Amino acid sequence: MKVAVAGCCHGALDKMYETLELLQRRHNVRPDLLLCCGDFQAVRNEADLRCMAVPAKYRHMQTFYRYYSGEKKAPVLTVFIGGNHEASNHLQELPYGGWVAPNIYYLGYAGVVRFRGVRIGGISGIFKSHDYRKGHFECPPYNQQTIRSAYHVRNIEVFKLKQLKRPIDIFMSHDWPRSIYHYGNKKQLLKMKSFFRQEVESNTLGSPAASELLQHLKPTYWFSAHLHVKFAAFMQHETNSKEELPKATKFLALDKCLPHRDFLQIIDVEHDPNAGDSLEYDAEWIAILKATNSLVNVTQSSWNMPENNGLHAKWDYSVTEEAIKEVLEELNHDLKIPCNFTLTAACYDPSKPQKNMEPVHTINPQTTEFCAQFGLTDINDRIQQAKEESSGRGECEEEEEEEMDSTGSAEEPSEYNTDNSGLSSFNPDEIMLDEEGGDEDLSTCSVDPSPDHPPEFSTSFSDIRVMPDSMAVSSDDAMDSNNEELEKSGGSRQGEEKSSTERSLKRIGGDENGNSGVKKIKRRNQAIYAAEDEDKTD
Repeated sequence: MKVAVAGCCHGALDKMYETLELLQRRHNVRPDLLLCCGDFQAVRNEADLRCMAVPAKYRHMQTFYRYYSGEKKAPVLTVFIGGNHEASNHLQELPYGGWVAPNIYYLGYAGVVRFRGVRIGGISGIFKSHDYRKGHFECPPYNQQTIRSAYHVRNIEVFKLKQLKRPIDIFMSHDWPRSIYHYGNKKQLLKMKSFFRQEVESNTLGSPAASELLQHLKPTYWFSAHLHVKFAAFMQHETNSKEELPKATKFLALDKCLPHRDFLQIIDVEHDPNAGDSLEYDAEWIAILKATNSLVNVTQSSWNMPENNGLHAKWDYSVTEEAIKEVLEELNHDLKIPCNFTLTAACYDPSKPQKNMEPVHTINPQTTEFCAQFGLTDINDRIQQAKEESSGRGECEEEEEEEMDSTGSAEEPSEYNTDNSGLSSFNPDEIMLDEEGGDEDLSTCSVDPSPDHPPEFSTSFSDIRVMPDSMAVSSDDAMDSNNEELEKSGGSRQGEEKSSTERSLKRIGGDENGNSGVKKIKRRNQAIYAAEDEDKTD
């Protein structure tokens, strides 16, 4: 079957689906499934805009609300993961996944589903070491810290995914697995994005948690986005025994949404021709959710996942064939995910803007039904209970208690000791935020559609690639080239980007004497919309 893979969508659903329809008209290519690798921006109303961790000037309604309201319907089944520019309050309603609109499915914090026999997994958010071992404690209304930590990957999600034993066909993450750049054309990557050089050479670019999953799951395909550049790699995995067959992963990172190039890719994926056309639960994943339900944590306390270190009675939560069979029997062997989408918030009305709409913590009926069916903890319900108990004891919700791990000992250093979901060197594709005050205007938002124009399909359509089933990476792409022309071109590009960087830094803050306008830049989120001159320099 044909699968379309998109990079950062940033709420531009109309553009994305129009591109797919044009693909069908011009080339008679109709994807059976669309995958989006984060920054989907399922924004329903003005309150959702306030829950996106971006400066107010980047908060635009875009077009998702039309699909949420039923005014439009996605023309192809769409499955997506969360990134770091999301309406976190909306996605938080569906921690185990669910429909955000008819025909548009969110995988949850982590999840695995099936479509036409193809196993599709994913993990939402980006990696930050200081939040990695915490529970999912955040809820709206968010403060300056939780509006960001809400989309940070947690160790429990990685732990659950590592319990999978059956092969995964496709996996999605928003940020790249660390080290993946060593398996593709690294020289070409650095030619396009010279400011990645420091992280690439020190092997700190990307997510160590995603890298751990890549090594464990060894999926056939791995798709990512986040860094706004196209990059392909081919990773041959080591075998654990002589009996184990060699496995390899075809990695592809996509650029951001139209009109920028390489944001969309079409690949052919082998599927079960006898399988139905409905999105289905994955029985092994459901069994793992049931097995790990006791590990759910909704506090800020840091804790370690069970491991074979003498401190835990149980550390292996992988499931048996019998447990999988029990799930199938519970469902009467009908794994079809019910189309039970319901509105849980008012939809944006351009004729009646509500700029003062406040976000609220909502229990989604889809999650309630899912948890009741499989005997799982409703994370949002547990968070509300914790808030009520805390309020009843008269405790200040903002007061931080001493962080303790799961063994009761004081907080230990994270197993990943680097904080690298952002880049330490300047990236002109990023928004720079001062964590202490750069995003203080959370109460304001723009509800007018962004001033973007319909894409020039005649010029931009050629940037849509249709890839063969093999998605093979050529030898030129899989290793560094010694071509002198590349060296010269790369050097010239780096010089141009250096001067561009210097100019951008002056724009970010500082007075005429070059004094910085902020105390310290602590965090930078990926830019939602690229600078206008990016295409000119490509």
